[in-house]
Amino acid sequence: MANDLLRMGAARAVAALGAGEVSSLELTTALLDRLEQLQIEVRPMASIWREDALRAAESSDVRRRHGAALSEFDGLPVTLKENLDVRGRESTLGVHAKVGVPAERDAVVVQVLREAGCVFLGKTNVSQFLLFHECSNPVFGVTRNPYALDRTPGGSSGGEAAAIAAHGSPGGLGTDIGGSVRVPAHFCGIAGIKPTVDRISGLGIGTALPGQEFVRGQVGPMGRSVDDVITLLRALSPEACARLDPRVPPLALGDPAVIDLRAIKVGFFVDDGIVAPSQAVQRAVGQAVAALRDAGAEVVPYSPPACREIILTYLAGLSADGGRTVERQLQGGPGDPNLSVLRTMAKLPSSLKKAAAFGMSLRHEPMVPDMLRVMGEKSVQTYWELTAKARALQVRVARTWDELGLDAVVCPPHATPALPHGASRDFTLGGALSMRFNFVNFPAGVVPVTRVRAGEAVRHNPVGRLANRAAEVDRGSEGLPVGVQVVARPYREDLVLALMKAIESVVAKDPDYPRLDLA
Repeated sequence: MANDLLRMGAARAVAALGAGEVSSLELTTALLDRLEQLQIEVRPMASIWREDALRAAESSDVRRRHGAALSEFDGLPVTLKENLDVRGRESTLGVHAKVGVPAERDAVVVQVLREAGCVFLGKTNVSQFLLFHECSNPVFGVTRNPYALDRTPGGSSGGEAAAIAAHGSPGGLGTDIGGSVRVPAHFCGIAGIKPTVDRISGLGIGTALPGQEFVRGQVGPMGRSVDDVITLLRALSPEACARLDPRVPPLALGDPAVIDLRAIKVGFFVDDGIVAPSQAVQRAVGQAVAALRDAGAEVVPYSPPACREIILTYLAGLSADGGRTVERQLQGGPGDPNLSVLRTMAKLPSSLKKAAAFGMSLRHEPMVPDMLRVMGEKSVQTYWELTAKARALQVRVARTWDELGLDAVVCPPHATPALPHGASRDFTLGGALSMRFNFVNFPAGVVPVTRVRAGEAVRHNPVGRLANRAAEVDRGSEGLPVGVQVVARPYREDLVLALMKAIESVVAKDPDYPRLDLA
């Protein structure tokens, strides 16, 4: 019985609660027990709120017995990423200086879920400052991938992905400024979506760089299935968010179920020219393309424009303060080792950067010296020039889609499967495939497709430091989950989800589809 409860995703749980097949207390108790078990090895949680969760579940059950449910989501247990403000609770981002500083009010998305009657199980772990694709920090420690404990679940929403994949949560909320929902979903074999910025509210969401709006992060739901993601996105309701946040347009979400994919044109690509994807990642894109063609969509090859320029501009803009904001918040406290390379690159004096970049150029590493050149402190004039360049690149991407008549794009979310612990510190560019869609502000989701097969965990004749790092990641990756990324134009989350659903309906029948055993 307990395992049946744990297997319920958000969509099934909402249906079961509504039909009276299960009580919120039963479901919440089973999930809390599971999360406490997972804390022994996987450690997905920053905090577990057993007493508050059980009390909220009991209250929900009383409301349902009296026909007074607050919404169809009343009693649904969910988890929340650690940087989402919950009144009376800390949002530390894994920084010691922020411990013991409780939030005064709920983030808008938390308030919306609370008003709907959802039950909060606790907060999930993050990468320190939400700035790298692993899940570790000096406050809460290291979260491990439930598929392989020697691998990371990704970041920065890694604890959320690990809790959901390992059946400790039926679904929850992450945030994404550079793949932080999508990369963990890919690494852990679950689904997730990064909506268009301000599609749902970002008020009350902790960030590493307060005031930085060159590229903005966005809250996004995560679940084991596409239906779970759809359920949570409906619960977040842009109309409800708009009442509480003036930046949110009160525009209803479209219904993915009514989209006719026979009228949709989808572009696809495998390699953005920065880090060549793993064999299994390339195969997953092929499987997704086949599934969409079977569903009636027109699918054509697509060469994305300005790949290097977009990522370098992204990194240039986000490092424009020379790392001062992060260093100030650390207040002399410990920084996570995975941040060491990025912190050094942001703070390095111009003369040393030029020398280091020249040295890397001699070793035929084109992207790394370019990163060194663009990262670091900028004048206000340079920052404004970067902002103008960024907006021009966004328009360029949109016009390319217009010229080709594209409605959506399918591609990898990351160059490799899940990284070994510590591998992210000098492999930031492995996540460039996700970062580009934060930069252009297109909604993007990830749906699981397959696992790495025997014989796919090898790269033949890698050349250069990045390729060799990718080869190290691939080694021993057999059995790890692999997902694909689905992208659409702004405000077309319904199309992203419809395409994800079409892919899932085919690949979920494959024996290699990622599923964790509860035994």
